[in-house]
Amino acid sequence: MAGPLSHIRVLDLSRIMAGPWAGQILADLGADVVKVERPGAGDDTRTWGPPFLKDRAGNDTREAGYYLAVNRGKRSITLELDKPEGQGVVKALAQRSDIVLENFKAGTLKKFGLDYESLAAVNPAIIYCSITGFGQTGPKRDAAAYDFLIQAMGGLMSVTGEPDGAPGGKPQKVGVPITDIMTGMYGVISVLAALARRGETGKGDHIDIGMLDVQVSFLANQAMNYLVSGKPPRRTGNAHPNIQPQDVLAASDGHMVLVVGNDGQFAKFAEVIGRPDLSTDERFATNPGRVRNRPALNSIIEPILASRPLGDWIAACEAAGVPAGPINTIPMVFEDPQVMHRQMLVHVPHPLSGTVPQVASPMKFANAPLAFERPPPLLGQHTDEILSEIGWNAAPRNA
Repeated sequence: MAGPLSHIRVLDLSRIMAGPWAGQILADLGADVVKVERPGAGDDTRTWGPPFLKDRAGNDTREAGYYLAVNRGKRSITLELDKPEGQGVVKALAQRSDIVLENFKAGTLKKFGLDYESLAAVNPAIIYCSITGFGQTGPKRDAAAYDFLIQAMGGLMSVTGEPDGAPGGKPQKVGVPITDIMTGMYGVISVLAALARRGETGKGDHIDIGMLDVQVSFLANQAMNYLVSGKPPRRTGNAHPNIQPQDVLAASDGHMVLVVGNDGQFAKFAEVIGRPDLSTDERFATNPGRVRNRPALNSIIEPILASRPLGDWIAACEAAGVPAGPINTIPMVFEDPQVMHRQMLVHVPHPLSGTVPQVASPMKFANAPLAFERPPPLLGQHTDEILSEIGWNAAPRNA
């Protein structure tokens, strides 16, 4: 395997999204990631379709798009963790691994002798990352959680969506499972930090990542807006709460996103729309004024933008150095010349379909380039191979 982590071994006991996302990032970075799955069923996301990957004959396989999105680069072994032989294999794998990822409910793996203390007994240098909905402590530590629920409980939905009274005004979730994804990202940051520390001390660690904690952490400017003002942020649709004009605006033939980030860009935008006077108007000359007077500003710029086609405005804004662009559909994203140039879509060989499309990692290394050669594995595809590597001559009876 290529990549800067080609010397690292990861034991991935996680499923669904947050843990597997962390495992896929580590695999992209070159780590050997062994994914442990339930015999016969595997990761829950294998069935989260349609859509499913088509085989060479055009028929649905059992590989759901959801599963294919978060398991590239791994090897799959099937084990029953509640059986002694399955537990023995996990301990043997942990003995030769650097990192363990798991997202079982708090305390579940302790029942199987696969908690941090048990695996640290066979490998004191192990870095063990536990990902749960609410963390290993607190009144909700035993509760189940999914991304949607955490977006709601963690405040994200309260600031996402059109305001009350507007058409469609109600709280909205983000269109991708952003809390799962950010939890996986924080998981990766944590284990890499623990790896760096282990290089100095020789000691492993137990990392406790709670999805609700993660969601609270990336409320970011909205959290601080409340903490410094005492005023709860409200839903403002696409309008930015702190910077204006930043919104979705209508041209004569479609919608564009305008992202003015400072007073200089606003002056350039005012020139583009033929209203240079706006940049000296005391209501709009500075960003605080534009935020406070957003309805008045919009009443001026909206009719102007609606008078010409989308392409004209985007070209004019780009020429003037004003950030603006179209609202692409997902197919349009993969047709964008910049996305294509950056090779963000790759096709990886797959045993059922010939190839499987994958969205590439955005990390690009000059001296340790990433390679995307191993597709999301079939259920148990590498069981015999992995067992052979640890000296088990045959699959465990309960594996």
